[in-house]
Amino acid sequence: MSGHSKWAGIKHKKALVDAKKGKLFSKLIKEITIATRQGGGDINSNVRLRQAIQKAKEANVPSETIDKAIKRGTGELPGVTYETVIYEGYSPGGIALLIEAATDNKNRTSSEIRRIFSNYGGRLAGSGSVSWQFNKKGIILIEASQINEDKLMQIALDKGAEDLTIEGDHYQIITSTGNFEQVKKAIEEKGIKIASSEITMVPKSYVKVDGHLAEKVLALVNALDDHDDVQQVYANFDIPDEILQKSL
Repeated sequence: MSGHSKWAGIKHKKALVDAKKGKLFSKLIKEITIATRQGGGDINSNVRLRQAIQKAKEANVPSETIDKAIKRGTGELPGVTYETVIYEGYSPGGIALLIEAATDNKNRTSSEIRRIFSNYGGRLAGSGSVSWQFNKKGIILIEASQINEDKLMQIALDKGAEDLTIEGDHYQIITSTGNFEQVKKAIEEKGIKIASSEITMVPKSYVKVDGHLAEKVLALVNALDDHDDVQQVYANFDIPDEILQKSL
């Protein structure tokens, strides 16, 4: 799982950088609206909405803006109707890419995503050609300096976590989507600060890439991630830390 852990850490830092620039707000607001429309406005029963609100708060999105996004999702306020679209493709070097987008114009977004792939040496693929290489999992990252590994493992496994690994200066806890919330709650109740947590798509296996090829892969991934309609980009690469850091 090291490939995911490294990239998760980089994405978390990138999100904080993007938030300062205001680039992240629209994506977070879209996610709140979509999560509300699909699962309702009650955060106690809508896990996706709860996660979206948490990320928005971490990025300092104003509470009033969050409330309006929820009301647009419930229909209490008028707003744009977004459609969730999944794109699958490959980067240079054969890295599998799975992209989640939210758009009010599918034709426009599809054309622009296709152009990004073409410009950066990748290619779009058919539905199902890439998604089978990923599993939906809960991922929780915790700074290792806070707690002993055995103690954290006991807390996590008692609540149904699947695995715990050490990735650099962080522990990475992997859960099923069903046990994600209870594992996270148990950790927080012990006063342990969580660096990041999300339900995400985790690759079943990783492809190691280095040097110039790794830079080309990241250039495509970052170009996709920077697109206004793209909410998430998942990839099965394993790239050295020093190259990942340069991608910020």
